[in-house]
Amino acid sequence: MNNHYSKKMLNIGLALGSGSARGLAHIGVIRALEDSGIKIDCVAGTSIGALIGSVYASGKLEDLEKVYLDYDWKKIAYLFDIVFPKSGLIDGNKVADFVREYVHAQTIEHLAMPFKAVATDIGTGEEITMDQGDVIEAVRASISIPGIFTPVRRNGRVLVDGGLVNPVPVSTARSMGAKLIIAVDLNHDIIAGKAPESISKSSEQSRFVQTLSHMGGAKYLAAVERINLGLQSMDNPALNQIQAWLAEESLPNIFEVLLSSINVMATQITRTRLHMDPPDLLIQPHLGHIRFLEFNRAEEIINIGYEETCKQLEHESDKFLR
Repeated sequence: MNNHYSKKMLNIGLALGSGSARGLAHIGVIRALEDSGIKIDCVAGTSIGALIGSVYASGKLEDLEKVYLDYDWKKIAYLFDIVFPKSGLIDGNKVADFVREYVHAQTIEHLAMPFKAVATDIGTGEEITMDQGDVIEAVRASISIPGIFTPVRRNGRVLVDGGLVNPVPVSTARSMGAKLIIAVDLNHDIIAGKAPESISKSSEQSRFVQTLSHMGGAKYLAAVERINLGLQSMDNPALNQIQAWLAEESLPNIFEVLLSSINVMATQITRTRLHMDPPDLLIQPHLGHIRFLEFNRAEEIINIGYEETCKQLEHESDKFLR
């Protein structure tokens, strides 16, 4: 189905925000909206919001939910194709293949519902919205967290996560002609909700790292080990001090440093943009306790999204019903 549309035909737009594993709450939000009889006419997504949004726009969200409900750390690890660090730790091809299983459309124009994905041009800092061309490439660009996923080259630009510029894409949904906007902010309580912890301090995430060592991550981990052994063989007081300092495990790991930094930035940007361009309904599930890769907590996350949406709709649903 071609999604060329008249702006006059659109009424309700859905803006799905960034948030890694917290993005599974989008599934619960959408289910609650459908159960309330609210029909969405277009969807805009940033990062995980683009992934969930593209699957929703293709009409396959129920299939995706079933898969996520069966997720464990081994399945999560399989999606992350570790590469030797150049412009990102994870190549993202397996994630793209995963999305392709549920988006049965070659291009964005052929999705069943109008859809836009938001990314950031890392060279210029511009916000890039994608509503044409390869849908998998657009999603892959939108989820490319700097330093973790390798960027995507598209139309002469180098694109990374849209959360750097527009974490909750209300403006994008509005640009599609929607008169009423329902927005989902997943990051409002992540800073206060938890402090960074080392992966080594979490038994579940330790199993994730161990799984990576047996599934594509072995080369990367081996390279890190060789560097470590090389440092140990050098008799240098400064290096010895650094090793002793690191051994204390007083600092979060590289993933936590990158993500916590991005989370702080995204939270501030979201607060500013929502103040300047407020949606007609803002849904903010309480997900501060959910970590970056905890897709194995899908049922809990989806239910939180569903329950918070139902709560918000108790007094707001009438204006969205036709």
